Amino acid sequence: MEIVYERVAGIDVHKKQITVTVRTPGQRPGKRRQQVRRYATFYAALREMTAWLVSEGVTHVAMESTGVYWMPVFHALAEPGSPEIVLCNAQHVKNVPGRKTDVKDSQWLAQLMEVGLLRGSFIPPAQIAAIRQLCRYRRTLRTREGQRPRKMLEDGGIKLDSVASDVLGVSSRSMIRALIDGERDPAVLADLAQRTLRRKIPDLTLALAGRFGAHHGVLCELHLDHIDHLDAMIGRLDARIAQATAPFADACQRLMSIPGVGEHAARAIIGEIGTDMSRFPTAAHLASWAGLCPGNHESAGKQLRRLKRRMGKKSGPKAAVAVAHTILTIAWHLLAHGGTYTDLGADYYTRREEDPETLAAKLKRKIESLGYTVELSPVA
Repeated sequence: MEIVYERVAGIDVHKKQITVTVRTPGQRPGKRRQQVRRYATFYAALREMTAWLVSEGVTHVAMESTGVYWMPVFHALAEPGSPEIVLCNAQHVKNVPGRKTDVKDSQWLAQLMEVGLLRGSFIPPAQIAAIRQLCRYRRTLRTREGQRPRKMLEDGGIKLDSVASDVLGVSSRSMIRALIDGERDPAVLADLAQRTLRRKIPDLTLALAGRFGAHHGVLCELHLDHIDHLDAMIGRLDARIAQATAPFADACQRLMSIPGVGEHAARAIIGEIGTDMSRFPTAAHLASWAGLCPGNHESAGKQLRRLKRRMGKKSGPKAAVAVAHTILTIAWHLLAHGGTYTDLGADYYTRREEDPETLAAKLKRKIESLGYTVELSPVA
């Protein structure tokens, strides 16, 4: 194959060691010179590796995004004057049979790089990467811990979540705290309900009768204390995320004009894709990068009932992908071209794809199928 980049390097990354292969023009025409070195992953050693690559005139370096171990190598290579880095998705680099050693892996990456067969992943700038880390950590804080009180209640025969939609709501917390304090009378516990939940007191009385023991109370108290601590952490994170996204306030406001996208979602979107859409030539490129590529016939705005009717009762995940694809497409247009979201109407795709006469004939047939007679005449 034709050589696209004359001087390249491939790096096989591990936790404590990296293997680097450099391929440059050989002394004879058509021949390639290959050198292999190993370096520790300490910063000083990585800077030594970078200096070697610069001295060899390397212009492009390929490496796989292996866990978190690629990060220190990437940042060491990202210094001014260093070669261009192509960070590859490991799934996209298909090693041929037999290439199972670190040296062969690095050699294979270098060979793929020199003929231009590798495509780099999207690496956000440092400011966007910081927002991404903060938002991702915020999402994980209460994912599991919020389920633990529910599990303790179930183990104690308390079916509170079968009646109350939020086990950690104000009313539910009052009942759980009373259980922790030793109250076992279902009627007394049910009477702690507030507002609209009081309409369900008979059901709550049945749900709060069980075999809740002292050890359940100890564990529930620990879980609630931990949740309160996590909520305080989330508050601190929200303040830091707000500070980090302040330079992108205009982009946040534009994203929040999309139905279903609130403040936290807008900040998370910016943390994932940034605000510079030049990295994604079209909305389709962005959707492909995000793994949200349903068929065109599945991205029909907000008419989820049509999706459900076509795909069956288990269409929830498919419908969610279709809606996510639509939201991401809208986000790309807002960030790439400016402006705010304007709802085109639930029947936009129908109006766009069909001329008025065809649409009128279709609606006429549908009404006639219901047993009515229809006569069409143009408006004067």
